[in-house]
Amino acid sequence: MSDDPFGSRAYYDRLGEAERDRLVRDAPARASLEVHRRFLARFVSAGDRVLEIGAGPGRFTAELASLGARVHVTDFSPVQLDLNRKHLEGTGAESAVTGRDILDVRDVSRFDDASFDVVLAYGGPLSYAFEDAEAAFAGLLRIIRPAGYVVASVMSMLGTWRHSLPGIAAVVDRFGDELNDRVIRTGDLRHLPGVDHTCRMFRANQLRELVETAGGRVEAMSASNWASLGDPATVAALEAEPSRWAHFIENEVAACGESGTLDGGTHILVAATHP
Repeated sequence: MSDDPFGSRAYYDRLGEAERDRLVRDAPARASLEVHRRFLARFVSAGDRVLEIGAGPGRFTAELASLGARVHVTDFSPVQLDLNRKHLEGTGAESAVTGRDILDVRDVSRFDDASFDVVLAYGGPLSYAFEDAEAAFAGLLRIIRPAGYVVASVMSMLGTWRHSLPGIAAVVDRFGDELNDRVIRTGDLRHLPGVDHTCRMFRANQLRELVETAGGRVEAMSASNWASLGDPATVAALEAEPSRWAHFIENEVAACGESGTLDGGTHILVAATHP
């Protein structure tokens, strides 16, 4: 297995601290963070042993610690793993960390069967597995206990198209309609030569099929955001009034779990267990 076949590790090495800011840079991002947090809290209990894959600078490591979990932190980027240590050292969350290792989501063979209560793969590690995604998910299922969960996110094809239409128009200008249509059809950014960031984006039905083909059962799915992908100024105004923001977030979390909105965010969240 190639060490970094699609340049994903190098991309996150270059990204550095910017990955930590991704979910707090503005009000829509903070709404997405809340959706992620609440979805995760449904499947993690105090005392759970959690393998975190693609932990990055530690935003969800700290969240897992606050839920009472014991966390084995991993990332395929050594830069991101160092940032995780830097941001958690000296905080209460560090005491929840049981170890830190470089790990590729495609290879969890070092872990025994049923080693963890939960495997968390937020941030889209499976979107960088490409053709190995099904085998990777089967590996994650293998290392959770019989009543455990794999909680993961992947990049959303239709939601990204919806959210990033100006960028999509720029892709058409640069590469033409044929290549752009191929990306929309497959979700695979490798069709665009010379782009800095390549990944595979999914439709919700493709993610469900991946889980089931890998031998799992989908317990829950959610979009990462829905209404909060609307006008940023309006979302910011809602956030400025705590009571309105609280109501908005309740409605946003509920909306993101509706079957009709699963493809409408930048990411798709899934929780899966054994059949």
